Amino acid sequence: MQRGAAAARGVTTAARGAAAIVLTVLGLLAVTFFIGRVIPVDPALAVAGDRAPEHVLQRVREELGLNLPLPQQFVRYVSRALHGDFGNSVLTTHPVLDDILATFPATLELATCGILLGAGLGVPLGVWAAVRRGGLADHAVRVMGLVGYSVPIFWLGLMALVLFYAKLGWVAGPGRIDVAFEYSFERTTGLMLLDAGLFGWRAGEWDAFRNALSHLALPAGLLGYFSLAYISRMTRSFMLNELAAEYIVAARAKGLSETRIIWRHALRNAMVPLVTVIALSYAGLLEGSVLTETVFAWPGLGLYITNSLQNADMNAVLGGTIVVGTVFIALNLLSDGLYRLLDPRTRDTR
Repeated sequence: MQRGAAAARGVTTAARGAAAIVLTVLGLLAVTFFIGRVIPVDPALAVAGDRAPEHVLQRVREELGLNLPLPQQFVRYVSRALHGDFGNSVLTTHPVLDDILATFPATLELATCGILLGAGLGVPLGVWAAVRRGGLADHAVRVMGLVGYSVPIFWLGLMALVLFYAKLGWVAGPGRIDVAFEYSFERTTGLMLLDAGLFGWRAGEWDAFRNALSHLALPAGLLGYFSLAYISRMTRSFMLNELAAEYIVAARAKGLSETRIIWRHALRNAMVPLVTVIALSYAGLLEGSVLTETVFAWPGLGLYITNSLQNADMNAVLGGTIVVGTVFIALNLLSDGLYRLLDPRTRDTR
């Protein structure tokens, strides 16, 4: 009986989760469809050109389905989007999905390195600030976070380029890799460090890997600092709540070492909400690195969407928006799963 009840609860939970995902995706598609219809841009003009005669524009509208009633247009839009068909890009003339698959690895690599730096440094700094509350370390971490919140990221990027690239020459400039190494190795995954690293391991030549890493250092460090400011502040807040809890007082009364109390007990409980913070920060870097990619000429999804928007290429803009929204949904689901795994109290035990 208990196994049957547990299985029934599992099926119900899975059905609820699937329904929530379907509704969220439909809502995302509805929003992008509405945006594509209310903006003052005629898709037919973008495809055929400003000087196209009226009969050509009418034919293009028929091919795009713009002459159909809005409900039929929406059904057609959803059907095509679910099949990965976002139309062709006016700017590149390629299918939008192909462009996204070509540019997204660059954004993925940049955001992943950024969140590894942000979480890898932000969590220990937040713990340190909470333990040393009111002290010099606490004030230093809070000021660091305040600067990360307050200073525009594009200004920091420009200043970093001027100092570390133009003046000191410590790192490479804009772009992902120098032209000399552009075709020196095979692009297997689209992740430059991984592909160049595999090439260097096989051929014993690490120049391409070092060059790619030099190009990545500034933009990834900038995004890492941006996420560090938020993660360290949230870690400090969560740790202060945990350190004031009764079980911490009980652990100290039992004579446990302060190191064990902080890192094994307090941080373990603080990681439950912190997982969501890190996951959402990662999603924010995946979609919010537009300014960073623009400043550093990083050929990622953010720069692709920006250029498409400037050229009224709405197929590309809406396709990129759907991909970004899907990433947010996936990371939210991942964080919810980890939340349930880390905190048994969130599981349905009825």
